[in-house]
Amino acid sequence: MTIGVGGSTPEIELAKLSDMTKDIVPISELEYQTRIHKAQRLMKKQNIAAIYLDAGTNLYYFTGLKWYKSERMVGAILPVTGDLIFIAPQFEEGSLRDHMLIQGKFYGWHEHESPYQLFANILNELAITGGQIAIDESAAFFIFDGLRTAAPHYQYVNASAITATCRQHKSANEIALLQQAKDMTLKVHQAAAAILKPGISTVEVSQFIQQAHKKVGAKGGSSFCIVLFGVATSFPHGVKEPQILKENDWVLIDTGCLVEGYNSDITRTYAFGEATHEQRIAWQVEKDAQVAAFNAAQLGIACGKVDDAARAILIQNEFGPDYNLPGLPHRTGHGCGLDIHEWPYLVRNNPTKLEVGMVFSNEPMLVIPTKFGVRLEDHFYMSENGPVWFTEPSSSLDDPFGLQQ
Repeated sequence: MTIGVGGSTPEIELAKLSDMTKDIVPISELEYQTRIHKAQRLMKKQNIAAIYLDAGTNLYYFTGLKWYKSERMVGAILPVTGDLIFIAPQFEEGSLRDHMLIQGKFYGWHEHESPYQLFANILNELAITGGQIAIDESAAFFIFDGLRTAAPHYQYVNASAITATCRQHKSANEIALLQQAKDMTLKVHQAAAAILKPGISTVEVSQFIQQAHKKVGAKGGSSFCIVLFGVATSFPHGVKEPQILKENDWVLIDTGCLVEGYNSDITRTYAFGEATHEQRIAWQVEKDAQVAAFNAAQLGIACGKVDDAARAILIQNEFGPDYNLPGLPHRTGHGCGLDIHEWPYLVRNNPTKLEVGMVFSNEPMLVIPTKFGVRLEDHFYMSENGPVWFTEPSSSLDDPFGLQQ
């Protein structure tokens, strides 16, 4: 039996877990202000007069205000100079102010009124009568369409030139929050592996992972969870039907949680029992590709070169080439922060240079159609001295969590 896989119970493993969030330090008001000022400096350089930040992670990143997206426009206007202005339904003012961390002037619209015309009126009040207005790249099309219809004389541009540039460089505090989330999820992975037994379903394991994430301090439990057995592991994001674990089954678990909005996202693959010769070879190739990607991730190197390094290992072992199967059907990695997938991406031909503060997943998954898949996913960040793992990668197929090292 694989070390650390099976032999325990949900009750025993949950009892071992405890809250890991007691010492976390939330993002401070000063850091939010620093983000705003950086955005305004970039806006000035790019001749952007104002940015619309829509409800979601961009609004949260710059203002500390958590709000959900809906059919009603809720967001903030950040002018190139001056303070934030919030725009939302009038009846939400009390709740909005209760959630505000960075204060700003509030403009409300009633249900029969146009928020888009209100937006245009606010810009006029700010003496912004023309030029470039950047729209949050995550805003729904109906918002963008409403704004350009109400005020067609502005030049509307994608705000990602500002938002991505700011968000892809994590501060020390952001790195610490990401580290905590990933430490928590790795503990949950170890606990989930220990409860496996013949007859357990993927649904039961997912439910345990939800409980375990709550036990280590993730208020909402798992932010996502993929549990796959057998052939289902060859589908990168799973299949619709649950599976039942059998002796010598192949297991893939991919899950994460949130700490102050920051994501973890870790995948482990191993055998419940004995692995086949083919599985052992594929697992080691995956491990080698992950290491090659990490070693290639040096400051000043293009993101695309990291993807190239992982694929070179696969090609040497007769997987691929390109996105062909058996092989790696997707990019090697993605940025991670307030969004689980965000800029920049470790994908072929991406010229973005690796810089201090960038955070990436490293997951050059191997898919062997109709048989199995292998994904080992850990994240790393770029320090002044190069890449640093958040979590130690899986050590070996026989001891995936390094319990006997």
